[in-house]
Amino acid sequence: MDGRRMLALVLIVAGALALAYGGFSYTKETHRVDVGPLHMEVAEQQRVNVPIWAGIGAILVGGLLLVAGGKR
Repeated sequence: MDGRRMLALVLIVAGALALAYGGFSYTKETHRVDVGPLHMEVAEQQRVNVPIWAGIGAILVGGLLLVAGGKR
């Protein structure tokens, strides 16, 4: 499998996941305090929303790469 076909499949899968889930979340460590034997951390949950047009665009570009890559 060549690089163009692999990139096309990655774009299609990423676009489908973006449409299915609408984004992703991650945990960000914001504050940390060390006072003697006492250790405290604050972790915040962050969410990144992926626009619908970005998911559809990734699927379309991946499909075009698959079609254009096969016509060599």
